[in-house]
Amino acid sequence: MIRTSAWFRNPDWLPTHALPSLAALLLSSLLIACNHAPSPSKAAGAVAAAAAAREQAMQKEKAAAQAEDADRQQLDSIPLPSKNVYAAIHTRVSWANPFLIVSKSTVNLTMLFPRTGPASSPGDELLRPMAARRRELDLRLRDLPEALTAMPPDAWPYGRVIAVEEDPTAPRQDRVAVRRNVEATMQVLNDLGVVVYEWPVNGTR
Repeated sequence: MIRTSAWFRNPDWLPTHALPSLAALLLSSLLIACNHAPSPSKAAGAVAAAAAAREQAMQKEKAAAQAEDADRQQLDSIPLPSKNVYAAIHTRVSWANPFLIVSKSTVNLTMLFPRTGPASSPGDELLRPMAARRRELDLRLRDLPEALTAMPPDAWPYGRVIAVEEDPTAPRQDRVAVRRNVEATMQVLNDLGVVVYEWPVNGTR
């Protein structure tokens, strides 16, 4: 049983001079409650803003998916690699395909520009040695697909495979973050259809 105070059960119990004060208090409470309640126009605006934000997010996801499909289709023109070829290479100076060193927040892409002529051209290695054809780029992970698709097909002599190495100079306290970035990088490469060759721990630089 719910108990009520005496003056609720019998309002006549209150002194006459208390009734105007009580009425004013109740009216004030009602006005405050009304002022804090959102107006129908504000509520409708909030719903419309939320719907617009969801639509914008969906459009961004759709655009990102379309860009990924375009990058993958462009890289599909590069043939798949032969593991017997690239797995036999264990030195950086001998590796001719793209090479990635993954740091805590960036990736370092190394590529070799193709020779100007056939490999058997006289003096080719003298005029354009491998060191002179090597280029390095520090990239954010989201820019990696664009960089890979911009590379000429001749920059993939082993086929569609890329070597990936954890930054050997990263401090010990950054190792966990570096490994997370390596895994994210490998996911991006897998989505692009690029074979990942994790550089051997005992690989010679």
